[in-house]
Amino acid sequence: MNKKLKHVLKRTGLYALVLLIVVYVLAPYLWMVISSISTKVDLMEVPLKFIPRHPTLQNYKDMLLGTSNSTTDAASQFMHAMKNSAIVTVCVTAVSMAVGILASYAFSRFRFRFKQQTFMAILFTQMIPPIAIIIPLYMIMLRAKLLDNIWALTVVYLSFVLPFVIWIMKGYIDGIPTELEESAMIDGCGRLRSFFLIVLPVASTGLAATTIFAFIISWNEFFYALNFTSLAAKTLPVLITEFSSKYGADYILTCTSGVIASLPPVLLALIFQKYIIAGLTSGAVKG
Repeated sequence: MNKKLKHVLKRTGLYALVLLIVVYVLAPYLWMVISSISTKVDLMEVPLKFIPRHPTLQNYKDMLLGTSNSTTDAASQFMHAMKNSAIVTVCVTAVSMAVGILASYAFSRFRFRFKQQTFMAILFTQMIPPIAIIIPLYMIMLRAKLLDNIWALTVVYLSFVLPFVIWIMKGYIDGIPTELEESAMIDGCGRLRSFFLIVLPVASTGLAATTIFAFIISWNEFFYALNFTSLAAKTLPVLITEFSSKYGADYILTCTSGVIASLPPVLLALIFQKYIIAGLTSGAVKG
């Protein structure tokens, strides 16, 4: 077998594998979108049609306006839950990035006592499974009367998003030569000014990628929101599980709410995909 044929076969196999992975990843989401524009008659039709006979956007209208005649009142709470998710996610992302960038810079550039131990303690928080600390956290929030409170939920989210940001951003800052800052400081820049004028622009790809990941982690969090909220601070991931009653699950509204809830992270990833890719690969090549 000559080299050209071997190369063609290898590329064909690679493309076939990529296509299989794409279908495996996108097929469930595509079916969710199809279900969201279908009627119950379409979904119960035998044999099942992948393209509904009577596609409709009424499900989205009912969801956004809260006018659905479903057996549950989850649809009427949808906009309230989306507002809660937006507030918590934006606050968590903003605070974790503002604090995390400064903390990661300190861990990367400064020397202080117990530096390594402190950083290891931060990483250790990422290794603790949520199920192991949910009971003590619940008891603390119960006694402090912070259950079903949107700001308390924000603090809980910060406890795992902030360590993630510090860990990731420290890796990016470690890859920036200190000579750049030293040159700036020789020219009269202070430490803080060189940080904003030199470090942040150079680490912009990593900064963008970390911000997007922090947003997605906060937006998709389910476990803590399920246990610490009931109505006032309920978020979208929790609400999506409530489109069911004693009469059964409403799969159409579940899919509709799932599509709407997935739009912010999906659009964010598509719009800033070049920053995500650049951020993930920025440390792959040393120059």
